[in-house]
This record gives sequence, structure tokens and C-alpha cells, in this order.
Amino acid sequence: IGCGSECSYRKFGRGNEVKALTLVGNCSDDMAIAIASAPYRCIECCEEAIELYKDYTNGVLKISRCSSCQKPVDKYIEYDPVIILIDAILCKAQAFRHIIFNTEVNIHGKLGVFCLLCEAYLRWSQRQGSQRSSDPADFIRYTKEWDFYRMFGLALFELVMFLMGVFAFLWPIKWYEKKDLDSAKLLKALLLSSYGKLLLIPAVIWEHDYSNLCFSLIKLFVITSNSQAIRVILNSSRWLSLLAVLSGLLMETFFQEFAIFGNIFM
Repeated sequence: IGCGSECSYRKFGRGNEVKALTLVGNCSDDMAIAIASAPYRCIECCEEAIELYKDYTNGVLKISRCSSCQKPVDKYIEYDPVIILIDAILCKAQAFRHIIFNTEVNIHGKLGVFCLLCEAYLRWSQRQGSQRSSDPADFIRYTKEWDFYRMFGLALFELVMFLMGVFAFLWPIKWYEKKDLDSAKLLKALLLSSYGKLLLIPAVIWEHDYSNLCFSLIKLFVITSNSQAIRVILNSSRWLSLLAVLSGLLMETFFQEFAIFGNIFM
């Protein structure tokens, strides 16, 4: 990229995780900012950043500092993935910003499908355990696992209603504030932050007297993680992100009541 014969941009990268644009030539700082977008965010203050680290001669790398808070833009690029995962489980905003803004994580679609399968398996196992019948027709239905596919469809529609509730709550607010809502980034963050649903499988396998308590705690953890993801994307207050999640849950609950009343998926 360049603005003439005397300047250009050179891309540096380390694997697929980080890339940076470094100015070469005689361009002014204002021109550099105008040409190069800021694809990264400071994990401390959420300020935009052009690069995560500087690449000097002889392979010497130095983490860039934020121009706003003067702290390292992203300290997690030097951390082990296990530490990043632990901080994400603890719902630290810095870890969420690193994963959402400063890395190329594209597993949100597959993760969302796997979480739906976990929810479907939980409901299917509970349904089979509560409905024992000697009717041959019921036996054939259980053998072909039709109920499992119905539970998967129910979980999918509930997820869609939850997302619709969140977006329906946030869009008018962003329109009033005259700010754009990055729908794709928000959708990705919500799907990634729902990874806690994977815990449903071990909770079902190792069934015990406190299974219902475990399911409730998993639900609470997913809600907390979703709320933190919204807060990181919008750089908003905890109350706004919590209200957005509650709006999604309200829409999801409405669909559940409608499905039960209309005998849908049952």
C-alpha cells in the first residue's frame, strides 16, 4: 500500500494470529493513519491500534503501547493459550478483547452447532428418562432418534430468538446514539461466549443428585459470559450488556411458552 513513489506499507506477521502494518518512507503520521486502518484494539482501554508489536532489525520484537493508556496493546500475544483460556473462563474483559479483536478465531460457527447438539442431547436424555412406554410406536421413534432431531430444532429456534432479542434491544440504542452496530462481530462474540454449554455433556454423563443445580450454574455462567462479550463489543456498561442478555432471554422464554402451548416439537 502506498501514497506515491516515496512511501509504502510493509506487513509483518507471526503465524495467523497477528499482523501489522509498518510505514516505510516519508509519509506523515496523519497520512499513515488515513491509509492504514486500525484492525486491533487495546485490551485495557479498547482504543483502536494499528499494530500489536513492532518488528525491529535482527528479529527483535517489542509489544506496542497504546497511545491512550500507555499500556501494552495486547500482552496476551506472549501468553500461553491455556492462560488465555483460564482468563476467559474468569470472564476477564482483557481476555475477551484479545480473542474477539486481536486474533483470527473462526470456529464460532462450528462451536455454535456443537453447543446446540449438547443442548439437544440434554433434553433428549431427559425426555427419554421421563417417558417410558411399552408402545411399539414409541419404541420405533426412540430407535430412530426422531426426538433428538426435534430437540435440536427446538434448541436452534431458541438460539435464534435469543439473538433476535439481543439485537432488537441494541439496535434502537445504537441508532439513538448515532453509532454503528457491528452485527457480525457481535454475533461471533455471542456464539464464542456460549462455550459454557459444552459442560452440559459431562453433567449428563456423570449424573448425580445435584444435576439440576449443575445445569442452573452452567446457565448462569453462559449468561455471564454473553453479558461480558456484549460489554466488550460495545465498550458499554455492565448494566446495558446485562439488559441486552435479559432481553434475549425474555424472547427465548416467550418462544418456549409458545412452543409448549402450541405443542410444537413435542
